[in-house]
Amino acid sequence: MMAGIRSVDTGPELLIRRGLHARGFRYRLHGKGLPGRPDLVFASRKAVIFVHGCFWHGHDCTLFRWPGTRVEFWRLKIEGNIARDARTRQGLLDQGWRVMEVWECALKGKQRRPLDDILAACADWLVSNQQVGQIRGQAE
Repeated sequence: MMAGIRSVDTGPELLIRRGLHARGFRYRLHGKGLPGRPDLVFASRKAVIFVHGCFWHGHDCTLFRWPGTRVEFWRLKIEGNIARDARTRQGLLDQGWRVMEVWECALKGKQRRPLDDILAACADWLVSNQQVGQIRGQAE
């Protein structure tokens, strides 16, 4: 089953890519030479965007629930992903990159935000000097 899970070109990632491209932003995909291979790399702005799935990255939202089977396996897997994300974020910041995380819950589910709002927030962040940014679903 897990072989069928996509890590690139996911639905949420494609929404962000298409929206930012339509707004005039140009980027490279899956930066091979960067920690964590960010989903979108804006080299001229020294900025990267990750589009994270809430389950795989252990996000504290309504889309994440610990599985009821193979509890130890999933706890190790997801906690390992969270720790790797923190190392990746810090590694990028140490190299002078700016890092934005867009969470899946912002794009779907009960907490979703309007896509135009998400894209506007990404665009505003890209032209700013902010080091880090995060877009999550709306609070209930």
